[in-house]
Amino acid sequence: YCWQNQTTLSDFLLLGFSETPEQQPLLFGLFLAMYLVTVLGNLLIILAIGSDQHLHTPMYFFLASLSFTEICFTSTIVPKVLVNMHTQRHTISYTGCLMQMYFFMALTLLDDFLLAVMAYDRYMAICLPLHYTMVMKPRRCLMLVAASWLCSHCLAFSLTLLMTQFSFCASHSIPHFFCDVPPLLKLACSDTHIFQVTMLTEAVLSGMIPLTCVLVSYAHIMHTIFRIPSPGGKHKVFSTCGSHLSVVTLFYGTLFLVYFQPSSSYSADTGMVASVVYTMVTPMLNPFIYSLRNRDMQGALWRLLGFRK
Repeated sequence: YCWQNQTTLSDFLLLGFSETPEQQPLLFGLFLAMYLVTVLGNLLIILAIGSDQHLHTPMYFFLASLSFTEICFTSTIVPKVLVNMHTQRHTISYTGCLMQMYFFMALTLLDDFLLAVMAYDRYMAICLPLHYTMVMKPRRCLMLVAASWLCSHCLAFSLTLLMTQFSFCASHSIPHFFCDVPPLLKLACSDTHIFQVTMLTEAVLSGMIPLTCVLVSYAHIMHTIFRIPSPGGKHKVFSTCGSHLSVVTLFYGTLFLVYFQPSSSYSADTGMVASVVYTMVTPMLNPFIYSLRNRDMQGALWRLLGFRK
């Protein structure tokens, strides 16, 4: 059984969690709850930032952009998972699979770029405060987010275009809960060498460069923090930067586990567990991480909900 490119419309079978039927109701309830918390939490952050004049600063503009990205990102994956679990139909069309893969890659890369932009913003605010308002003007902030969107979609489009050239033979069963790149590569009977070289190149450009930007920014930030004389000043900077570093660690840790390994050594079970973390857990935790450690954010959320604080 084989199909070439898009000439024959065929379905992929997302095996996902279908091998554990007795756990399906529990997993369905858990994933639905996580999805609702993710959407509601990130939406509250966007509304709180939009409604509070005090939060109309570059840092919170980037945070609102990240929250919007997280809503789109988790909505690319989780609703389809929930529908499949509820109906017990685990099929996804060839076109639907490629579309899901495209948006998943684009939004993952966008997360990557936005985390780097947020680290640069904190570097400017803490290490070069006198130049901050001059450098981080609204127009430049908008351009940084727009450039992040453009780069992420261009990189994802190039890989999706290469994927359309593959033939998929023998099996059309994907041992995953969404159309991720590693399991799709395992099913391809075409030569995937060019794709893997392109993906590795893009991973270095779009992964290592932003990560290096984050690490260098925080090295400078830490150096500056230790020179602050007052304990109160140190605590405020640590609480702001600690939130961002927590998200960065969780995001990159799971991505490295899945994508920075040869496709031959890819494990479906490890891939699925790590994928649950970065497609469901991380987007859900972001609002809590950013709001629980930030008094300005807490105040805005209380005012949004009609309480005075």
